[in-house]
Amino acid sequence: GYPNVGKSSLINSLKRSRACGVGAAPGVTRCLQAVQLDRHIQLLDCPGVVMETGAPPATAPLRGALAPQRLRDPLSPAAAILRRCPPEQVGGN
Repeated sequence: GYPNVGKSSLINSLKRSRACGVGAAPGVTRCLQAVQLDRHIQLLDCPGVVMETGAPPATAPLRGALAPQRLRDPLSPAAAILRRCPPEQVGGN
């Protein structure tokens, strides 16, 4: 799945313990981890995967592929978000 959608958190919730590390920034899960839920079910936690779409690089942060702190140009992703919003939602009225 995509980065930071809750894969590790879902496993922790099902396991009812902290079996997987979680965090707000992408990249907490660095390798594949098997978690035994019960005798018959084993879950795999893995790092997020972002497939190359050919989209402009400014859209990578919108898919959770880059931590906001690592952005060299935060204005391009912000502009991409604003282009998706209806003008009446963005206006300060």
